[in-house]
Order: sequence, then C-alpha cells, then structure tokens
Amino acid sequence: MRRWLMSTNHKDISMLYFLISVWGGLLGFSLSGLIRLELSVGGCWLGSEALYNMIVTSHAILMVFFLVMPLFMGGLGNLLTPLMMGVSDMAFPRLNNISVLMVYLSLGLYMFSMLKEGLSPGWTFYPPLSSSVFSPDVSVDISIFSLHLLGVSSILNSINILSTVYMGLSSNSMSLEMTPLFVWSLSVTSVLVVITIPVLAAALAMLLLDRSLNSSFFDPAGAGGLVLYQHLFWFFGHPEVYILLLPGFGVISHVVLSHSGKIEPFGYMGMVYALVSIGVLGMVVWAHHMFTVGLDMDTRAYFTAASMVIAIPTGIKIFSWVATLFGSSGKLDSGIYWVVGFIFMFIIGGVTGVMLASSSLDVILHDTYFVVAHFHYVLSMGVVFSMYLSLSFWLGYILGVSVEEKWLKIHFLLTFVSVNLIFAPQFILGFMNMPRRYVDFPDAVEVFNMMSSLGFFMSFISVVLYLILVVKAIFFGVYLSCGLAVQSVMENIKWNEEFHSLESTLVVY
Repeated sequence: MRRWLMSTNHKDISMLYFLISVWGGLLGFSLSGLIRLELSVGGCWLGSEALYNMIVTSHAILMVFFLVMPLFMGGLGNLLTPLMMGVSDMAFPRLNNISVLMVYLSLGLYMFSMLKEGLSPGWTFYPPLSSSVFSPDVSVDISIFSLHLLGVSSILNSINILSTVYMGLSSNSMSLEMTPLFVWSLSVTSVLVVITIPVLAAALAMLLLDRSLNSSFFDPAGAGGLVLYQHLFWFFGHPEVYILLLPGFGVISHVVLSHSGKIEPFGYMGMVYALVSIGVLGMVVWAHHMFTVGLDMDTRAYFTAASMVIAIPTGIKIFSWVATLFGSSGKLDSGIYWVVGFIFMFIIGGVTGVMLASSSLDVILHDTYFVVAHFHYVLSMGVVFSMYLSLSFWLGYILGVSVEEKWLKIHFLLTFVSVNLIFAPQFILGFMNMPRRYVDFPDAVEVFNMMSSLGFFMSFISVVLYLILVVKAIFFGVYLSCGLAVQSVMENIKWNEEFHSLESTLVVY
C-alpha cells in the first residue's frame, strides 16, 4: 500500500491512472447500456424520468472526466513523457502523487453523489436545472465539489507535463524540431487545460454560491444571467473536446510513423503548426454551442466562420497521416486497422461538425440526436479508437504482455460495426427532430432506436472480448513466468543432486 499510495515513480503513477480510467470507463459504459435499454422500446422502462436523467448526466461525466482524461493525460502522459524527453522522471514527482490521489477522491465523491436521483441537470449543469429550485438534493453540491477536485488534479498534472517537457528540452539539448509529435500533442493539451479549467471552476463556484448562499449570478430574478453561465461553461467545454482529442492525434501520428518505416512523418512542422492552430482556434469558437440563445447576426457570423476554419488544420493532419502511410511496405496489422478506422470516423464527425457550425442549420438541429451522433463520431469513435490503438500498441510496455493479432483484428471489426450501428441511425433520428435527453419517443422512430440498441449489445460483446483477451494475456504471462521459474528451480535441484553424488563418489575414491 505504501508503494502505491505514496509512490513518486512515474510508471507506478501511470498504472494508477490506467486503473481508474478502466474503472470509470466500464462504469460509464454500463450506464450507456441502461440508456440504450430504456430507448430500445417506447414508454419509461426504468420507471423514473429523474433516474434516466441521472444516468445520462453520469454517463457523460464519467466518460469525459474519468475515462479519457486519466488515460491520456495521466496514464500515457506520465508513462511516456519522461521516456520520450530523455529524463528520469516527471519534473515534480510529489505533485504527481497528489494529482492521482485527487482523481481517486474525486471519483469516490462523484459515485457517492450518484447514490440518489438528484443529479439530473445534464453534464453541462445548466441553471436553472441545476439550481436549488429544480435540483434541491445535495448530490449536485457533492458532484460540483468532485469536479473542483478533478480540475485541480488536471491543472497540477498539466503543469507537471509542461515542466517535464521544458526540463527535457533544456537538459538534453533537444530542439523543438526533434520533439515527438505525441509530446507536442500533450503540451498543447496541457496549455488548454491550464487556461480553460479555471473558467469552469469559476462557473461552478458561482453556481454553488447561488445554490448555498442565495446569491444570484445566474438567477434572472436577481439581475443574473443564464446565458452568462453558458458562456463560461462553453469557454471550457469546447476546448475540452480538443483536450480529449489532441492526445489521440499524437497517438495516431506516433503509430503511423512507426508502421510507415520512415524517419519522420510527412510535413512534420506542418503537423506541429496544425496542432497549435487547433488549440488556439478551439478557444475562440465556444458560442457555436449557443446559436439558439439569441445572439445577434454579426456574432453568429463570426462563430460560424471561426468554427469552419478549424477544418483547415484538421485536414492538414489527416492529409499528413495518409501521406506518411503512402508507400510503406508494412503489413496490415491491427494498428493500421485502428488508424484507418479513426481517420474514417473522424472525417464523418468533422463533416457533420461543419454542418452544425452553420448557425442556420444548427438552429434546426440543435439538441436533436443529430448532435448526439456528431459528437459521438468524434469522441466515441475518434477518441476511443485512438485509446484502443494506444493500449494495443504500448500494451507490451505497460503490462509486459501481448495479445494474439488475429483476436485484435476481430475486436476491431466488432467495434467498428457496432459503433456505426449505434450512431448512424441517430443522424436519421436528428433529421426526424427527435430531441436528446427525452425518455420517450413516438412510434415512428422506434425502429432506429432499436437499431442503436442492437449496436450497443454488439459493442458490449467487443468490450468483453477485449477484457478477456487482456486478462488472459496477463494470466498466461504469469503462468509462463511461474513455469519458467519452477523449471529453473527443478534444474538447480537436479544439478545439486548430481553435484553431491559426484562429490560423494570422489570422497569414496
């Protein structure tokens, strides 16, 4: 317990991050199963609309804050940043220990807040749904405190990553042009975290004061503004999409270069500038989530144009990945499957994002299942595909085991088919104006919801298959190492017996 709770070793701490991300991901995935069970048939199967809202809220928060961020920034960031920068450990090892312990405490508090049905304002915590009038339960207060802890942990971890990168650049005389693209992606992501998380913390603090001390930051009856909360939240919320996505870009770049057999990726500096451009532009387009709040025409025109500009650096990265792979003679293993699947899914998510960036279209499609399908194609397919890729690519280094390539390909095919079966029908549901977060629906759209639920059960099989493969590889590795150890002991015993027999023969002689 002392080793794990008080560890300052970046490899041990990365393992703690991996463990909590697996737990948070499985819990969030289970909640998505309850959502699909509820929406597979009409009516209210769960028996409580408030319970359904709690499940939707918790699914989003667990997947965003307790699966992706701990795995990329905590797990892979802690494990690989010192190694790629040529330093012995993170710049602030004790700070690293505090960061991971705060994540565990945050998850414990959030799970405690889920024990009641009061946590149902949606993952955005919009007032007045999150105010004391509509959510009087203490669950909202506990979850706000949980997110504050998680925000502090993320800021400390990001500062640690940036300091480690600077330490590697200064101590090893490594130039910026020699820095791996994965480290670049973590650095840009860390800057986004340090800039935007305090804004979310301020918004949640004001919300907590409104709930507890009768202030009126977001209460129109006291000259507050509901739209003010949306501005504060989405100034964090949209960069959060790139906080989740940019480390995945770095993983794709690293794996593409490794499989291509080339010395450097096509257009290295172009990819670096694209990463930085995506980070900068991601912070100035937040109000495209707010086209229906009554923005004036000039503001809507600006946010439409700025949102579409992000497609340019993203297109540069996709072109560079394809150009890097072009002409390579490597075999088609599961890693290339995940890379191609990621590019395909992300293009669909990006094109539908450009559609929603148009303020005229967004007014029609806002808060429909088209939006749900769009951001799941970006996150559930883009981010999760890069997560699976990173785990498969570095699994031997993380756990010291390997999984048979044939089963990894089967897992990819199951995942690819199932996630498309889940979310492709939701584009149609969006065009049919089915609103999101509704527990019931008309019979006309039941067939598409049934298709989505069928896709979830296929996805469930793929997740269970991957867990079985990893657990089997771990136990087989332990069994193999134990067998080798026993064999070595037996050989030593046999050698000792032969030696003593020879020694006694010599004595007699």
